[in-house]
Amino acid sequence: MPGISTAHSVVEPSPLSKRIAGGVVILYALIAMIPLVWIFLTGFKTPPDSISYPPKVVFTPSLEGYCNLFTTRSRQTPEYIAGLPPAEGLCDEIARNRNMVVAGPSKFVPRFLNSLIIAFSSTLLAVGLGTLAAYGFSRFKVPLADDLLFFILSTRMMPPIAVAIPIYLMYRELGLSDTRLGMILLYTAVNVSLAVWLLKGFIDEIPREYEEAAMIDGYTRLQAFRKVVLPQAATGIAATAIFCLIFAWNEYAFAVLLTSGEAQTTPPFIPFIIGEGGQDWPAVAAATTLFVIPIFVFTILLRKHLLRGITFGAVRK
Repeated sequence: MPGISTAHSVVEPSPLSKRIAGGVVILYALIAMIPLVWIFLTGFKTPPDSISYPPKVVFTPSLEGYCNLFTTRSRQTPEYIAGLPPAEGLCDEIARNRNMVVAGPSKFVPRFLNSLIIAFSSTLLAVGLGTLAAYGFSRFKVPLADDLLFFILSTRMMPPIAVAIPIYLMYRELGLSDTRLGMILLYTAVNVSLAVWLLKGFIDEIPREYEEAAMIDGYTRLQAFRKVVLPQAATGIAATAIFCLIFAWNEYAFAVLLTSGEAQTTPPFIPFIIGEGGQDWPAVAAATTLFVIPIFVFTILLRKHLLRGITFGAVRK
C-alpha cells in the first residue's frame, strides 16, 4: 500500500525470530535443569526408591537421606533396640525402623566448612593478587610482558596429574599435607593465572585519563588505583571471582591426593558416603544438593556483574 514502508532493521530480530529464540532457550534451560531436579528429588527418597526400576517419579517423601548424611549409624539386634528409651528425634526414629541406632554426627559438616574456608579464601587471594598483577601489566612497561603473560597462562594448561606427584612430595616435606593453608595456597596459585588474564582485559578498557586526572588533583598512584580503577573494574573482579570460586569449590584431583582427614573438602567426601548394603544414594543426593547451594547463591548475587563482565570490551568504538 502507498505510504507504508516494508523495510525492516537487520539488527532488530523479527517477532518470529524472538519466539523461536525464546523457545530454544526455554527448552535448553529445562533440559539443563533435569539432572539438578532429579538429584534434588532423590535426596527425599528412601534407599529402595532411589534404586527402583523403572525410576519412581511419584514417591512418598522421606528425610532419611538427610538423616543418613548428618549422622552415623550402627546396626543392632531388635532385642537391643526394644530395650532402648523412646526415640529422641526423627533421625533416631528412622534409624530404629531399619534396626539401627544413631551413633553420632557424621563428618559432613566439618568437610563442608573446609570447602567454604578453602574455596573463599583462595578466591579472595587469587583475585587480590590477580588484580595487582593485571594492573601492573596494563599500566606499566613490563619487559617481555607478552612472554610473561603467556607463561602465566601456560600454567593453567597443565593437567593436574602432571604436577600431582611433585606437589605431593613438596607438601610432605613442608608439612602442608592435609592442611587448609596448603590447599588455599595451591588453589590460589592455580587461579592467579586465570585472574591475571581476565582482569588485564578489564583494566585495559578503563581509560588512563581517569587516573591521570586523579593524580593531577593530588592523589598518589595507589590512591588513584584504589578510588578510581577498582570501582571501575568491579564488574570484572566479580566475574573473575565467580570463575575462580567455581574451580576451587569443585576441584577434586588435588583434594583427593593432598587431603584425607582434617582438611578434606566435600567433593572427595561425597563419593564415600556408604549406606546399608552399598551406596546410600539419597544421602549422596542430599550432600550434592547442599553442596550446590553456596555456589548457586554466590552466582545469583553477582549475576548482573557476571553478564556484564562476559561482554565487557566486546564492542569497541
